[in-house]
Amino acid sequence: MAKSNGENGPRAPAAGESLSGTRESLTQGPDAATTDELSSLGSDSEANGFAERRIDKFGFIVGSQGAEGALEEVPLEVLRQRESKWLDMLNNWDKWMAKKHKKIRLRCQKGIPPSLRGRAWQYLSGGKVKLQQNPGKFDELDMCPGDPKWLDVIERDLHRQFPFHEMFVSRGGHGQQDLFRVLKAYTLYRPEEGYCQAQAPIAAVLLMHMPAEQAFWCLVQICEKYLPGYYSEKLEAIQLDGEILFSLLQKVSPVAHKHLSRQKIDPLLYMTEWFMCAFSRTLPWSSVLRVWDMFFCEGVKIIFRVGLVLLKHALGSPEKVKACQGQYETIERLRSLSPKIMQEAFLVQEVVELPVTERQIEREHLIQLRRWQETRGELQCRSPPRLHGAKAILDAEPGPRPTLQPSPSIRLPPDAPFPGSKAKSKPSKQAQKEQQKQTKARGQPEEPPAPDQAMVEAAAGDAYPPQHVPLKDSAPQTSSAPQDSAPQVSAHHRSQESLTSQESEDTYL
Repeated sequence: MAKSNGENGPRAPAAGESLSGTRESLTQGPDAATTDELSSLGSDSEANGFAERRIDKFGFIVGSQGAEGALEEVPLEVLRQRESKWLDMLNNWDKWMAKKHKKIRLRCQKGIPPSLRGRAWQYLSGGKVKLQQNPGKFDELDMCPGDPKWLDVIERDLHRQFPFHEMFVSRGGHGQQDLFRVLKAYTLYRPEEGYCQAQAPIAAVLLMHMPAEQAFWCLVQICEKYLPGYYSEKLEAIQLDGEILFSLLQKVSPVAHKHLSRQKIDPLLYMTEWFMCAFSRTLPWSSVLRVWDMFFCEGVKIIFRVGLVLLKHALGSPEKVKACQGQYETIERLRSLSPKIMQEAFLVQEVVELPVTERQIEREHLIQLRRWQETRGELQCRSPPRLHGAKAILDAEPGPRPTLQPSPSIRLPPDAPFPGSKAKSKPSKQAQKEQQKQTKARGQPEEPPAPDQAMVEAAAGDAYPPQHVPLKDSAPQTSSAPQDSAPQVSAHHRSQESLTSQESEDTYL
């Protein structure tokens, strides 16, 4: 997939009309009259009658290419259980990532619940942390006019992104407008990279699951952490990964490797769109989402594994190789893969079981980098090092830690002294008389109530349950911990509760 540039495109919009509205610029132009098979289906008014078309659960028009493929239906009870587990993880994300990362990986392999997929992708990719670290940055970029040499190229690509999805079916609709905003913002955020056509389907998939601002920061993480250098001008990173993929193929499927070597087929001819678009334009949609779930958790290793599985099952036997005698037949086989090998359950199982590790990928990366330097010289693109998955990204960029403010867990009346103060709480006269009557009836000597008991009685009926708070006047404590440890523990508990309630306000579950 070539790097886009604005030299051969139509007239670039002037500064004043740069983004007056994508609707006008999209519906008018030299190629507006000629509609190809990838063009949008109608305007906003036509989309209002969208209910007449049948839409699948992913938002695609039934019968379109994106809606094809057998779906792996999860029982409703199992889905609800998974949602409950994911909500617990997302509300305590740092703890799970620090202590139970393997459990997160296993649950990503099983598939993230659709209702929580967008939110989970933000947490896994570190996009949520980026948003918190850069408040208002996207709005600032969104208000800027943008570089004219990229605006026209982006607009010409909008209608090509999933034209049979209800979000992008309308020219100039809200989906295409948000896609324009995200892609334009990235060209301003990284002007040295600009815009690459392969970024459009990546951003479109993100927009199907989250608002534009969150999608922008997830796109930033993909371009900078997961696939650094993929969208640079010379596409050196994707060329290097093509050589890595071909070398790994020799170990995974010697038959397929030998056939591709004999036919002298460069890896870029079949793997460029696979890797740069993260298979979003190759696999059935249910398989795309499952692959992305694992990709956000485990990194580029999943992309390599998917590519190796497809090559292995497309060209991995003598019978299949015999049907591909030349380069043309081989390329056509890889462009029109069998639906069986792309089916969700089969593909995910093969990807999980394929023995290709991060260490093997990095070892091959060093080997291919050395060969590149010997034959072509130094790389011109100085991209940051690739991070393998959510754990590595979190370790490299930990999220901000909220300051814990002390907050008592027992609320007291205004006239009641604070626990631990020298002043002793005195029961009311009516309470003293009632206690005296009770003690006389039992024939027991009168004793003043214990200070901690009075505190509990004073706090009765409060929203928080009464707890035992040690006081200076009570019995000596056996523990060597300071006496104010209980308020600190409760303060931490209250802070965790406030964080949880804040997270639950996220409308994109």
